[in-house]
Amino acid sequence: MTDPGPHAMTPEPMRGDAIVALLRAHGITPTYQRVQIAQFLFERDQHLSADQVLESVNARHAGVSKATVYNTLGLFADKGLIREVIADPARVFYDSNTHPHHHIFDMDRGTLQDIPATDVTVGTLPTLPEGMVVEGVDVIIRVRRPR
Repeated sequence: MTDPGPHAMTPEPMRGDAIVALLRAHGITPTYQRVQIAQFLFERDQHLSADQVLESVNARHAGVSKATVYNTLGLFADKGLIREVIADPARVFYDSNTHPHHHIFDMDRGTLQDIPATDVTVGTLPTLPEGMVVEGVDVIIRVRRPR
């Protein structure tokens, strides 16, 4: 299981010094743009595309480039601050909830919904390649309305 991280335990949105401390604790230099992106992401548990993050952050604080948002989201995912959820080959969401959980992907609406990890039972896993360990198991249930 992955560590939920310090922000996952916080009942209120993180701001200022708490965001800076979180970034530093994960080995991330807290630039102005990274702090602005992190503050938006950790307001609440949410599933957002990079374009949604770009639009929302720039609606509040103009001047964050698309490349900066994509690079920052990739960095945050690499450092375990957020989860990267690939719902389909054309759509990646960034999930600020790092507690163990799974997802339902509504293909018609393009939205993700959390499923508590305790609501999904995963049977036995296949034999892993030599020298490998399980990092996690992600279940995405894709749903659509009948045609």
